[in-house]
Amino acid sequence: MGEELVILGVLFLIAWGLGRLGKLIGLPAIPIYMVVGLLASPHTGWFPLNYEAADVELVAIFGLILLLFNLGLEFDQDEFFGNARTLIVSGGTRLVINLATSFAFAWLLGWGTREAIVITGMMATSSSAIITKLLIELRRLANRETPTILGIAVIEDVFVAIYLSIVSVVVGGKTDVWPVVLELTISFAFLIAMFAIARWGGRIVSRVFDTRDDELFTIMFFGLAVAFGGIGELIGVSDAIGAFLIGLVLGASRFRNRVEQLALPMRDVFAAFFFLNFGLALDVSTFGAVVVPVAVAIVLTLVVNTLGGQLIAWQSGLTRAEGFNVSAMLQTRGEFALILATLAVGAGLDNRLAPFAGLYVLMMAIIGPVLAVNSERAGQRLFRPRAVPVPAAVAAEEGERRRIEDENIALVEAALAGESVPAEEGDENDEEPPPPPSGIDPLVEQAMAQSDSGEGAAESPRQRDPEY
Repeated sequence: MGEELVILGVLFLIAWGLGRLGKLIGLPAIPIYMVVGLLASPHTGWFPLNYEAADVELVAIFGLILLLFNLGLEFDQDEFFGNARTLIVSGGTRLVINLATSFAFAWLLGWGTREAIVITGMMATSSSAIITKLLIELRRLANRETPTILGIAVIEDVFVAIYLSIVSVVVGGKTDVWPVVLELTISFAFLIAMFAIARWGGRIVSRVFDTRDDELFTIMFFGLAVAFGGIGELIGVSDAIGAFLIGLVLGASRFRNRVEQLALPMRDVFAAFFFLNFGLALDVSTFGAVVVPVAVAIVLTLVVNTLGGQLIAWQSGLTRAEGFNVSAMLQTRGEFALILATLAVGAGLDNRLAPFAGLYVLMMAIIGPVLAVNSERAGQRLFRPRAVPVPAAVAAEEGERRRIEDENIALVEAALAGESVPAEEGDENDEEPPPPPSGIDPLVEQAMAQSDSGEGAAESPRQRDPEY
């Protein structure tokens, strides 16, 4: 396998080089890996290397499992259950709007009902992985809108688990009602049981899997992720959801930080295989049949999410500019769309779904981060406060008030400085009053008396400000 290893190593080195260039404009790694896979795909012939997707299929499955495992691991249960009502209102409203518009679009395509369900899932949810990375890289974790963004991502993670369970059954093509009902019942029972363990069984899980050896600990959680991925596949909820649920359980234990520290590097490497493998399976010649649907889907996604950001801002008490930041962060699409496309291809659905998902995710994974990088600047320009016209009478009154205040300040400053106050216009011929016997100007004497006659002056008389 020397030749295959050399080719694979070269592909990852190319991904590293392109990734460094992508960082300059704020691009995440997902579209970079897909582009490298697309370049090396045997369907394109653009690259002097030839590599088949089947050569890395098993490793790509590990990547998919670890992606969802880490997603479950990072699921913030306290955030979800502590602010469930607010999150369900804002995140649920956004999901309902996205699902309705996406399904209407997918239905109008006329590719079939099951295909419409898959496309709806692709367009309705954002990429949690890209959102998290963008918030960290753009240093927006302290922004006012960030808790709302993360809360919506949590709601979407729950939705992904439920939706994948449904799609896994629907795309199977079963027509008998009772077998479908039984399979859905088993799927939801599995979901509820794992969520219950994650919520109330954290201490038990911590005792069972307690070990100080990092090597054995890594083998343990990797084995659990793969095993539960297989269990999920066997009971009909997909391997991705099985991995997500065991990640959810381990995330509720006291080993969460330790698992994250060891699992994140593994996720990054294996996930790169998953995205690279998806790019290898794409055929550029099939893009022509989906260019128009993808373009319409992109425009629809951008418009609906931008308007939805303003609705979320209104619901959450954010400004319109902060609502624009929310919508820009939630524009990205990534791993979930590709997972759905993989399920659709395995179920033998319309062949256009794979190129549709590939081109749509590729474009949105580029457009979304670019919008997020520039959203604060754009939001300030689009939603800057408008100047409210002031009536002439109010403006004149305000001007007179300021003039009187300026004169009073000038009088006090002059008094404290020991200067004589200029006479008002028309009083040039008035005789000045004779100075008091003490030789102190009357205004100065008055100012000194006033400054020393306040409360507590007897105990500590005020001194003149050295500035004057």
